[in-house]
Amino acid sequence: MKFIRQILESFRFAWQALRSNLLRTTLSLLGVTIGIFAIIAVFTMVDSLERNVKESLNFLGDRVVYVQKWPFEFGSEYRWWKYFQWPEPTYNDYRALAERLENAEAICAMGGRGNVIVKNGNNSLPVRISGVTMDYNQISEVPIGEGRYFAPQEQESARNVVIIGSEVAETLFPNQYAVGKMMKINGLNFQVIAVQEKKGSGVLEIGGNPDRRCLIPYGTFAKLFQSIRPSVTIAVKGYPEDEGLQNLEGEIRGLMRARRSLKPTQDDNFAINRPEAIAKAIGGVFAVLTIAGWVIGSFSILVGGFGIANIMFVSVKERINIIGIQKSLGAKNYFILFQFLFESVMLSLVGGLVGVFLVYLLSFIPLGNLDVVLTAGNIALGLGTSSLIGVLAGILPAISAARLDPVIAIRSK
Repeated sequence: MKFIRQILESFRFAWQALRSNLLRTTLSLLGVTIGIFAIIAVFTMVDSLERNVKESLNFLGDRVVYVQKWPFEFGSEYRWWKYFQWPEPTYNDYRALAERLENAEAICAMGGRGNVIVKNGNNSLPVRISGVTMDYNQISEVPIGEGRYFAPQEQESARNVVIIGSEVAETLFPNQYAVGKMMKINGLNFQVIAVQEKKGSGVLEIGGNPDRRCLIPYGTFAKLFQSIRPSVTIAVKGYPEDEGLQNLEGEIRGLMRARRSLKPTQDDNFAINRPEAIAKAIGGVFAVLTIAGWVIGSFSILVGGFGIANIMFVSVKERINIIGIQKSLGAKNYFILFQFLFESVMLSLVGGLVGVFLVYLLSFIPLGNLDVVLTAGNIALGLGTSSLIGVLAGILPAISAARLDPVIAIRSK
């Protein structure tokens, strides 16, 4: 109990010292404040960007591989001249894989065309049209707000039916129930069978804003937009028990090589892509940004740490007489050490709190589609870092104060 009382007394002395020199305290914590703000601001922005990008990639699906012409590769040696000569995947490739794949839970063919003007009366909007086959809703999320998904008969007979995004519905059918209404795509009438729930656009809008997208049967899409050069992206979803999707990828590779009559010595002339490749490449960029945040903030924290250490040495010199009196009355060395160590940590911690608070205020500033969130992990990191700086900056002044001879200290002026 005596030890705990002395610890609390040390806290009280430290707090009184900070309050008695308010201007000096404020100037001393600025360096730590700027450093913690720089580090936590960068970490918060990086985390928010990474989270928003991953949410933007959610539509690519889970446990899904894509058969395409162009591979997902990131780096300086992208061999585009080689991939340019590869043939495009076709609808017949999709049919062959759909009939023969045994390790696929779902498979669909997709095509897309951007900046297509859709109309209803005097209302018009440029949108992205995606032609999809029946299993598309098993590959990618299609949150139906009103209406229903495609019927098998509509897909097989390539009917003019469409599932529209929320923004398309609001623009073409303001204050109306859009399901069952007619709209024009490329001059042809299409019946709206569903309106998707509002998603909002992400930071990385691969495939365009989902609220400004229309889904139509692939057969209908091919007649409208791919009569000359038909090509598709084939998406295949594996079973949960296929760990790493190795069995699925091996089966796809074998069937595609057989369809294209490739010899064992020849390389693949198609790509089997996985969304994880995009996430991995983006993760590498964010790792570099995180390191940059540490480097930027470390300089400010280093300056702030030296500033706190300097102030603590000054504080020890100013209070030498008080230290001598305390030691002559029986104060232990650790009691003196804790006074100055706690003062240093409290000074640094207040600077860290101010820096974290500034980042919190930053999170309320609108930054386009980016949703900035200060996480508990980053708050803990900021406060932990500032506390560590306080310990490192205050330990030498505290030790020097604890080792003072009481007689010499009392006689000092």
